[in-house]
Amino acid sequence: MTLADVDVLRGLLYAHARANANTAALHETSSTLDAVVEVLVAEGILDGDKLADARTRTAPRREREYYERGMAVAMQDFDESKYSFAGGAEIDCESRLHLCGAACCKLPVALSKEDVEEGVLRWELGRPYLLLHDADGHCHHLDRGTHRCGAYGSRPIPCRAYDCRNDERIWLDFEAGIVNPAINQPGWPETR
Repeated sequence: MTLADVDVLRGLLYAHARANANTAALHETSSTLDAVVEVLVAEGILDGDKLADARTRTAPRREREYYERGMAVAMQDFDESKYSFAGGAEIDCESRLHLCGAACCKLPVALSKEDVEEGVLRWELGRPYLLLHDADGHCHHLDRGTHRCGAYGSRPIPCRAYDCRNDERIWLDFEAGIVNPAINQPGWPETR
């Protein structure tokens, strides 16, 4: 990574830190608005069911617009380096790959500041700092032939810590080797 790359990266980290601070303020404002609506519904001034229906109809559109504008910033904040992280599940993934097809590599993963500054893991420009996924839905770093991680030594803490055994998005019955058929549907896991 060149000095210019490092400068751009630091600038992006600063910009996204500011965006996160603005988002926190927005969440506080949203919480206040929710409280006001709750009071108005309790007082009979506002019909809660009509409001809930309208929110259900408009929320997916707003979320899509939010992401399309690149307004979402996801970054993990850990108290330790991924290289000293000692947690994680002991799962024999190789014996199950023929069943799940590395479905865990389709899950969204937010990187940490350490990951971003290291510059090894690719992330989505339109969804900063989510681990990059290719058109097939799998992580960019997954070797499609071997189903092994091409950035295994640099993988983020969520990948190091993930335990799929009780994740119903992937397994209907882990011990019996029964996968959730939804993992093979287009758009999974977002559309589950």
